[in-house]
Amino acid sequence: MNYVELPCHRLEPGKPVPFNIWDARGNLLIRKGDRVLSTQHQDMLEAHRACVTEIDFKAWQRSYDRMVYKLFREGASMDALARSYMPSEILDIDYVVGYDITGGWVDLHEVLTSVLYQGPAARTPLERLGGIERRATDLVNTNADESLFTLFQMMPDRGLGYCAKHALLAAVLCELTARKLQVAELLRPVLFRAALTMNIGMARQQDAMARQTTAPSPEQQRLIQEHPLRSMDILRGFGVVDDDWLDIVASHHAPDDLSGADPNQEVKRILRIADQFIAKVSARATRAALSTRSAVRFMVAQPAGTSLRIGSAMTTAVGFYPPGTYVALANGETAVVARRGETAHAPQVVSIMNASGLALAQYVARDTRDKAFLILAPVSSERLKFNISTDKVHRALGRVPGA
Repeated sequence: MNYVELPCHRLEPGKPVPFNIWDARGNLLIRKGDRVLSTQHQDMLEAHRACVTEIDFKAWQRSYDRMVYKLFREGASMDALARSYMPSEILDIDYVVGYDITGGWVDLHEVLTSVLYQGPAARTPLERLGGIERRATDLVNTNADESLFTLFQMMPDRGLGYCAKHALLAAVLCELTARKLQVAELLRPVLFRAALTMNIGMARQQDAMARQTTAPSPEQQRLIQEHPLRSMDILRGFGVVDDDWLDIVASHHAPDDLSGADPNQEVKRILRIADQFIAKVSARATRAALSTRSAVRFMVAQPAGTSLRIGSAMTTAVGFYPPGTYVALANGETAVVARRGETAHAPQVVSIMNASGLALAQYVARDTRDKAFLILAPVSSERLKFNISTDKVHRALGRVPGA
């Protein structure tokens, strides 16, 4: 059993402790449910190098994170949060064991598909969702352009289920937009989780509808209308107690609350615009994908006010031509967008096909600020008759994969 030294000054005098506390030699100092009586009692515990099990300590930290988030949503200042004691109660959900994922976006897609497909029958869903969130956030923090490139490249791949692709890209768009809008750091992870799970109430059916060649049936239309509440119920069944997470999922298709009384209105709008944008750029068996430039125009054509601000922030976050999508250049070449640029109109691109429509043996980086290589139009991935090489893209940009 591993033990962690206890920060005794964070125990609130007069409140019961939520676990057994031991000294450095393994002797029991305080039983779970007993109280720390005073600051002198705290000092005594510290003198004995009070410890708790690592499992209890991690659960305590999760309980603290949940408490701090609740206080923040109630209007507590950051100074007050910093001075707050650790909680005297730990819920069962706080003992969720971590699920580590070390792979990339395709690996995350596989794990997320499993959770979404299993729905209410999923085993250890919160552990797996937590692992997806941590790894996805790490990938975005390490290289947001690479993350967008991979996710937009995955979107037209019919071998990968649509629901999980949609959820992962929505989560990343929401995170990047929330950063642009300076949404509170405590709220951004909740938005991320909502994006991952908003469609769990119809995951299998969503993938089936993306492949079917007919319009949704009346039964499917009802499912589309009802899935936000179904998703919320499934999450409740998983043991989710975060009211904001549940609320954002339950109302991600609902119209705006114009009263201004909804504290989650901004993040709901972020999720709704991201959700609609991805739906527009995703092909169906019944229709072709809308170009990303046209879909971006939808984002900046939002009504004046908060929605326009969100659409503009999302456009800034991904650009008119997001990494991983294709464009036609003024010299006749077709290029893949590799990175966002200094402006939304001028990303960094790599030419992959010459003016005659033949694949280049060696890819070439082009500067779209140069008139010779201006972007003329987006190009549908369906027009490409070959798979591009990510390694060649990296080499064209002057870096070796993994370096």
